[in-house]
Amino acid sequence: MYDKPETQFLAHVHPDKNGEWHKHLLEKHLRDVAVMAANFAAVFESADWAGLAGLWHDLGKYSTEFQQYIRSVSGYDAHIEAPGRVDHSTAGAIHAMRQFGAHGRILAYLIAGHHAGLPDWSMAGTGAKALSNRLDAAQDYLLDRIPAQAIPQEILTQAKPTNKPRGGAEGLHLWLRMLFSCLIDADRLDTETFMDGARSAYGDLADLIADFDKYMAALAASSGNTPVNVIRADILHQCRDKAALAPGLFSLTVPTGGGKTLSGMAFALRHSVQHKKQRIIYVIPYTSIIEQTAGIFRDIFGNNVIEHHANLDPDKEDARSHLATENWDAPIIVTTNVQFFESLFAARTSRCRKLHNIVNSVVVLDEAQLLPPEFLQPIADVMNQLATHYGVTFVLSTATQPALGSFQPFGGKPFCGLDNVREIMDEPDALYQKLERVEVSIPKDLQTPRDWESVAAELIQHPSVLCIVSRRDDARELHRLMTTEEEGKDTLHLSALMCGEHRSKVIADIKARLQRNEPVRVISTQLVEAGVDVDFPVVYRALAGLDSIAQAAGRCNREGKLKDAEGIPIKGQVVVFVPPKLPPSGLLRITYQIAVGLLSGYKGDLLSRELARKYFGHL
Repeated sequence: MYDKPETQFLAHVHPDKNGEWHKHLLEKHLRDVAVMAANFAAVFESADWAGLAGLWHDLGKYSTEFQQYIRSVSGYDAHIEAPGRVDHSTAGAIHAMRQFGAHGRILAYLIAGHHAGLPDWSMAGTGAKALSNRLDAAQDYLLDRIPAQAIPQEILTQAKPTNKPRGGAEGLHLWLRMLFSCLIDADRLDTETFMDGARSAYGDLADLIADFDKYMAALAASSGNTPVNVIRADILHQCRDKAALAPGLFSLTVPTGGGKTLSGMAFALRHSVQHKKQRIIYVIPYTSIIEQTAGIFRDIFGNNVIEHHANLDPDKEDARSHLATENWDAPIIVTTNVQFFESLFAARTSRCRKLHNIVNSVVVLDEAQLLPPEFLQPIADVMNQLATHYGVTFVLSTATQPALGSFQPFGGKPFCGLDNVREIMDEPDALYQKLERVEVSIPKDLQTPRDWESVAAELIQHPSVLCIVSRRDDARELHRLMTTEEEGKDTLHLSALMCGEHRSKVIADIKARLQRNEPVRVISTQLVEAGVDVDFPVVYRALAGLDSIAQAAGRCNREGKLKDAEGIPIKGQVVVFVPPKLPPSGLLRITYQIAVGLLSGYKGDLLSRELARKYFGHL
């Protein structure tokens, strides 16, 4: 049996392996969650709000109905007949409104949503789940049914929070989500600790610098003193040197093949330690390349790296890494644009839980040119809020920096972008000249397409060649044509339609063949362009946006090792051709049309930063 319910109110119960029941007392749970949530929110000066949300979030569990429910459904006391599902989150929201009036609505949002997600206020879209309905007088019984004297008075009676929302009215939505995140994570962690024990700790970022430096020293020793590696070493040095700069917004503009992934991590590590940042979040556009980057970081930092993306193989996770993806409490997180930015606008508890761990971090946006143009305004807004009010340092890492500064388009709505962005590299233009390793050729007529048969016949003349197209059906058709010929029967195919494991195996096979100097022909969609480190002597690219052409060029003569028969260094060849069909409608079609407009009659360097600026100015 159990002790008298008026003296022991339960938050949770569970039996151990010996069948002995352990009780998580409700008052202890409320107080512990309050302390933890307040500590989380103290980083952005909102401890009073989060602490109070934690203290009141489970007031509804003091009801007789809930106490009967938990004793019955858990099996703790099988003699009690359980009521149906018991609403225990609305009571605290009602209490907040009674205590603080309009100010209490902030707490009501957090408390009412701590299981089902942040509610909308209006019933128009969500019906009875709307907060306005849950706070209606008809729901008062959910608080009033709690027995008198059940809740300690020192829990019920609290001073009104005085800290103001971060970011003012424009930042209210993000501030609410941050508070919500503090409450959700504190509630889940306290419950998890009761059920399973405390989590094991991760390494400190200061300690991880030694691991990184050791890895980079070994890499430099094994890579040779080539001109490209000398330039990479200088890029790395500049990143380490600039890490002492004050937190804020940075750009890392390095040509493809310049080693910006590892150099960006060097900046992030030292900047984090210098300015007491709590973690590094590496954000990547495609799930197709995230395994490669996470694999490199895991080789360096071991289990201190957590991947969080849709393609993550559950069989490769352990309990610790699975839990860490829920709240991002590891020192290094590797995730996707979708996971990162959608979470910042989410309402679901699973998406919001991790948000407070973005505070006071370094966020590296790899291949920043691939941020979706149609969402650039809300993305820029939330980045500015995070940098200004939540201590986040952003690094925009790319070979082709997009136009993200504020501007007024002709006849359009002003774009409020990312201003005061500091470039980490001293002389990006000079860097591009030093790392010029390819020649790019384009057809004189950009209006007349080629047929796939002629493209396939041309590709077969090259022992090792990569051809990148913008459509999956084009990749399939070109691959079919290649493999019908004896010379091209071993041609490989890459597409986002392949499962992650299959794709990773094919990429590993390509790299191995290139490493052994074996002939290899590859037909791929644009997934190979962002962060897949392959090095071909010849690359063909179906006409596309200039950023795609630049990324394709980064897969050609990447190491600068091409030489002619006499041993004299030569440039790789990048061939742009007009495909039989236009790219798919949407962004790919738009960037294609912009490229046609800019390149028609153009005689200069297709990879120049000036042309890239014009290109992004049109997006």
